[in-house]
Amino acid sequence: MEHLRYPNESTEYRAARNALLNDEIALRAQIEAVAAKRRALPLGGEVTGDYVFERIGKNATPEKVKMSELFGPHDTLVLYSFMYGPERELPCPGCTHLLDGLDGAARHIGQRAALHIVAKSSIARLAAWAHERGWDHLSLVSTAGNSYDTDYFGDTSKFPKGLRAQHRVPDGENWDETIFNVFRKNDGAIRHFWGSEMSFAPTAPNQHHRAEPVASRAPLTDVDRSHYAPPHSAVARPVPALCAFSRHVKRPLLGELTHAARKSSNDRRGNS
Repeated sequence: MEHLRYPNESTEYRAARNALLNDEIALRAQIEAVAAKRRALPLGGEVTGDYVFERIGKNATPEKVKMSELFGPHDTLVLYSFMYGPERELPCPGCTHLLDGLDGAARHIGQRAALHIVAKSSIARLAAWAHERGWDHLSLVSTAGNSYDTDYFGDTSKFPKGLRAQHRVPDGENWDETIFNVFRKNDGAIRHFWGSEMSFAPTAPNQHHRAEPVASRAPLTDVDRSHYAPPHSAVARPVPALCAFSRHVKRPLLGELTHAARKSSNDRRGNS
């Protein structure tokens, strides 16, 4: 295989870079293999009940909206649980960094699936924060008054005992958590398809537990991801969207999930 050569690089550098490139090519193949398994998932459990959320309506006033209505014209719904409950003075910095980048991708995701950002704070508080951040394309929806975040692990209240211990959640205490969940409309029912459970899996040394945009870019620097977290001061003012992250990581994953959910549904119809 022919390789690039940059000006004035040494033979030692090129040998090491070629070896790393081989590893990167193998990683790409592994990512594709995992994606194929994700697309092959059967549909998950049926959603019982039609959760009622709150959003800002077309007339710029709060309105109630059912989960079934959040799908809009699509048959796939992606909900991201945003760590910004009423007990927080400021939202999670990592969530905020991620959503800064996802705001740009939301226009494209919305062509294939419904995407909404959910949090426990009131809709007025969420709308104010979205305005401050300059999120013009994200749909923020309040879960205040329903049990969605509890049922689908947007908080720690239903974590099993071992997971509570792993995440150091004291008995009698709970807090909001971040997770993507994908749902499908199938034969008149809403069913869960996929959740970003890897966020809660144990990590190896020097791994970051979430695909958070700044930590995900840290391998391009000398930053140790295992100890990195965006400073709280970073959410005090808008920052440029992390376009590379949205383009190469988050947007392809969400696009793939919409395709995977649709394929699973079609396969089920073909086998019935």
